[in-house]
Amino acid sequence: MDHVADPSAHSASATLDFARDWAELGLPPHVIEVLGAAPKLFVPTCREDLLDWALGREAGSTDWSAGNRDDKAEYRAVFDVAGLGEVTEAVVTKARNGLAINFTDPKLRRRDPDAMVIGDDLPTDKPTYQTRFGERFDRTRQQTLDWLKGRDLIVVPFNAGPPQLGYGALLICPKEAGFFAAAMADLQGMIPGNAVPASFRLNAGVLFVAPPFRHTHFDGRQVVVHARCETHQEIFAYNLYPGPSAKKGVYSLLLDIGEREGWTTNHCAAVRVVTPYDNSLVIMHEGASGGGKSEMTEHIHRMDDGRLLLGRNVITGEERTLVLPEACHLEPLADDMAVAHPLLNNGQRKLRILDAEHGWFVRVDHITRYGTAPQLERLCIHPERPLIFLNHYAVPGGQCLIWEHVEDAPGKPCPNPRVVIPRDMVEDIGQGPVAVNVRSFGVRCPPTHKDSPQYGIVGMLHVLNPALAWLWRLVAPRGHANPSIQDSKGMQSEGVGSYWAFCTGRRVDQANLLLRQIVDHPDTRYVLIPNQYVGAWKVGFMAEWVAREYLARRGGARFRREQLSDAALPLLGHVPKQMQIEGTMIPRMFLDITRQSDCGAEVYEEGARQWREFFARELKPFLVPELDPLGRRIIEAAIAGASQDELWKLIPHAMFED
Repeated sequence: MDHVADPSAHSASATLDFARDWAELGLPPHVIEVLGAAPKLFVPTCREDLLDWALGREAGSTDWSAGNRDDKAEYRAVFDVAGLGEVTEAVVTKARNGLAINFTDPKLRRRDPDAMVIGDDLPTDKPTYQTRFGERFDRTRQQTLDWLKGRDLIVVPFNAGPPQLGYGALLICPKEAGFFAAAMADLQGMIPGNAVPASFRLNAGVLFVAPPFRHTHFDGRQVVVHARCETHQEIFAYNLYPGPSAKKGVYSLLLDIGEREGWTTNHCAAVRVVTPYDNSLVIMHEGASGGGKSEMTEHIHRMDDGRLLLGRNVITGEERTLVLPEACHLEPLADDMAVAHPLLNNGQRKLRILDAEHGWFVRVDHITRYGTAPQLERLCIHPERPLIFLNHYAVPGGQCLIWEHVEDAPGKPCPNPRVVIPRDMVEDIGQGPVAVNVRSFGVRCPPTHKDSPQYGIVGMLHVLNPALAWLWRLVAPRGHANPSIQDSKGMQSEGVGSYWAFCTGRRVDQANLLLRQIVDHPDTRYVLIPNQYVGAWKVGFMAEWVAREYLARRGGARFRREQLSDAALPLLGHVPKQMQIEGTMIPRMFLDITRQSDCGAEVYEEGARQWREFFARELKPFLVPELDPLGRRIIEAAIAGASQDELWKLIPHAMFED
C-alpha cells in the first residue's frame, strides 16, 4: 500500500477562502464568537506570511534570500500583563538563514513535564484543573476566550497527522505570537488560507494561545490545559515554547483520536537503512524524550581521522575505536511521531507506519563545534528556505549556527537547542507508509562502576521477546540527564508508550492498544539499545549507531539461539555473544558490563536491583480490571521474576531462526 485513502477526498475546486468564508465551516459556537470579535484575522496563504508576521511585519515585505545581509531585524513578543506591565516573552532575531527565537525566561526553553492539565470531566489518569488549581476550568476558559476576542488574531488551518487522514484542526493565537504560529505550521503543516477544502471539519481540535495567563494565573509556570469533548479536543496554551503545545499538544490530538478509534501514534523515529550491498532494513526507534529518536536517523559521528569512537572510560580515560570504511546509507522516515492507522495495518504481519509530522523538531545539544554532524550543519547553515531556530545565539543579519547555544546562566548552555526542519528539506527523505522490520527502544543510562553502582548495566544491544518489548514501552524510563525536560533526576518513567506525557486519558487504554499492536504484528522484532553510558564507558549515541549498522548488515536474518546468551537480569532479554561489523569484533565489555574491570558481578547485581524495583513500581498501576487479561499475565510474571522462556511463551512470536 503506497497511499492512504483520503476519507475527506473532495474535488480540488471545492475550496474556500478562510478569512472570508470561515463561518461556512460549521465551527463550534465559541470559536465563531472569538473569530467574529477579532478586529482583524490574519490567515496565511504561504509560509513566508508567517515568517513576516513573526517579525511584526506586513506579509510579503521581507527579502528572505540568503544573500540579504542588510536586514538586521529584531522583534520582541511583548504582552501587557495585569500587575506587571509590558512583559517580553521572546526575542525574534532575523538571521540570514532564518529566525532565531530566544525566550527571556530560561524555564520556557524546554518542556515542563507537569505542563499538561485536564480541563474536562472525561476519564483520565492525569491531574485535572480542579485538583491542581482548586476550581473548574470553566472560569479561566471563558477569560481566555474573552481575552482573545479583542485582539488581532493569526488563524492557521491544518491537519493533525498525515493530511490523507483528514483530521482537521485550527491554531488561534495573538498576532504578537507570529513566531509560534510559524513554528507550528512548520511542524504540523498548514492549509493555505485561500485554499481550504469546503469539506474541512474541526474533528481533531483547536489550539488557543494566551501567553499573559502564565503570569496572571499560573505563577510563571508552563501550563497547557486540554479540554476534550466527544468530537474533538481543545488545547489552551499559556506559554510560547512550542514543545508542550504546538508539538506535543498536537500529538495529544492524535492520541485522543486513536483512543476513540482503536489505534495509536507511536513515539518514535524511523529510518530505512541501506547497506553497502543494497540490502535494506526499516528500524523504528522508540523511547522517552532524549532517548535517541532523532539520532537514529542521523549519520554516524566520526573522529577527525575517520574512525568511530566507541567509548571513553570515565575512570581511566582510555579510548576504544572502530574502523568502518563505509557506513550504511540512511533514508529518514519519521523523527518523533508515526501513525499506525488501521488503513495501513489491516491484515499486515509487520507493523506499518506513516510519519505524522510535516516538520521535525531536531535537538542539537550534542553539536558543540563545527564538523560534528556535517550533513545537518550544511542543511542548517545553507538551507534552501529560511529555518526556525530555538535557543540559539544569533546576531541580526548574521548566520545562525547550530553549535552556538544560548546560555541559561553564565557558562551554562541551554541543554535543549532546537531547529525546526520541514520534512521535505531532509536529505534523502523516505516517503509513504513503511513496514517495520525492527522496533528498538532507547534508554539513557548513567555512568556505572564500582564507585557509582547505578542502572547503566545495559550492553550495546539486547534482543527482546515481544512480551518484554511491551513491558519496556509501559515503564519507558526517562533515564539519565534528560536534556528535553526541566526535571529528570533519578529513575523516572515517561510513561506508557513513552508518550504518556502527551496523553489525556487513562494509562490502561494505551497499554491495551500497544499490546494489541505487538500481538497483531508477529513479524516485527524487538531490541533494546542504551545511550550515553555502557557501564564505565561514555558512548554517547555510538551504541545506537553501531547497533544500527550491525542489524542492517544482518538484514532479515533472525538470531540462532546459540548466538545469544540470556541476560542475568531477565528484564534485559538476550545478549549477543559477539558483534562483528566488516570483519571487526566489538569488544565484549561493550556487550556485557561484567567484563569491564571497573564493574563486575556486584555492580551488575546492584543495577539489576534498581531495574527490578523500577519495573515493579511502574507496572503495578497497570493492574486494573480494564487491563487486557494477557497483559495482566505478562506483568504479574515479570514482577515475579519470570525467566526468558516463560515470558516468551506468553506471546510466542518467532524470535529465533530455529
